[in-house]
Amino acid sequence: MHVSVIGNPDDSVVVALRGNLDLGNGTVLDTTLAQILDRPVPRVVVDLSGVDFCDSTGLSSLIVAHKRAEAAGGWFRLAAPSSWLRGLLDTVGLGIAFTIYPTVADALAG
Repeated sequence: MHVSVIGNPDDSVVVALRGNLDLGNGTVLDTTLAQILDRPVPRVVVDLSGVDFCDSTGLSSLIVAHKRAEAAGGWFRLAAPSSWLRGLLDTVGLGIAFTIYPTVADALAG
């Protein structure tokens, strides 16, 4: 998995993921998100357009980050999941728990 972090002038952050979001790569995402979520009032968009696969470890990382951002008064948004990943999120009930946008630009505009 490759993780890119892009900061914006409004202090929001885009985390772009590429590859598989699974047990073998979960630590990379968890570490990256932990650093971002330590900011006061974190505002995070996760770009899922490059995610090829996601297992329960990946879903857990997203859930934990979402809860941390909201607890700090910020937000955590998902953007551009593939139809397969969107189906997975809906199947496990996370499609309604997360705010999901079709594009990163839409998520930033929120």
